[in-house]
Amino acid sequence: MDWDNARVFLAIYRVGTLRGAAGVLQIDQATAGRRLAALEKTLGARLFLHTPAGYVATPAGELAFQAAERMEQAAHQLQRQMQGTDEQLSGTVRVACTDGTAAYAIMRAMQKLHAAHPEIRVVLTSSSQLSNLTRREADLAVRALRPDSPDLIARRLARLELGLYASRSYLAERGMPRQGSALEGHDVVIYQREVLRYQSETLCGEPIRNARVSMEVNTSLMLMHAVRNGLGIGELSRPLAETEPELRRIWPDKATVFDMWLVLHGDLNRSARVRAVSGAITEVFEELAGR
Repeated sequence: MDWDNARVFLAIYRVGTLRGAAGVLQIDQATAGRRLAALEKTLGARLFLHTPAGYVATPAGELAFQAAERMEQAAHQLQRQMQGTDEQLSGTVRVACTDGTAAYAIMRAMQKLHAAHPEIRVVLTSSSQLSNLTRREADLAVRALRPDSPDLIARRLARLELGLYASRSYLAERGMPRQGSALEGHDVVIYQREVLRYQSETLCGEPIRNARVSMEVNTSLMLMHAVRNGLGIGELSRPLAETEPELRRIWPDKATVFDMWLVLHGDLNRSARVRAVSGAITEVFEELAGR
């Protein structure tokens, strides 16, 4: 099985469309179609049914997926191992985190990194979705969730705090909320349910059943911007909120603590450039924890 053809097959299987797979692999749709046809000819089997809902794997396609996924795992392991023995302080390192974490910590870490090692190129992906480090969607990830995969190394960066915040203009107009009132008479900004389920019930332990939800967002940076623009009260990480002088903390005694983790694949732990990036990130989080 040709690996280039197998990569296209895997992308179609996961995305469900030829166009989407081509976009993931950054090739044109015609090339993706030719590679799928070449793989089906080599295997002598039809791998997908083309339905109105997209490409659906046939029984042969399901079997091919298992074999292709093993090929992918082996290819990525080889790539990680080779990168792990690289002592050059140059090259590309892929970092994944949320946009809020990027704003209050990662950009500062990258500034330190670039000053010390300008030949290291960082590819930053900011998303609320967890990147798959095993499939090399990222080399390093900064997460508020500790992974349980035995292939991954997780280092606690810092224990940080969530608090309730509102803009000065909002509080001037609406006044300070009263504890125990379930935020009666106030507006709140929360995460979309699929991002953070518990926020539909409480913010920092305070019920929100009497509040009006003015907006739901899917990233921490958008949450901060909504709160800063007076759309309501929101639960924000303290380091992120402190970047905005317009924000004021409500009820400093109400807080939720959480841990931030630096996660990387064990095969990359010996790579000089990966160590340099992780060191810069660790240094910034140590400064945040100290504050």
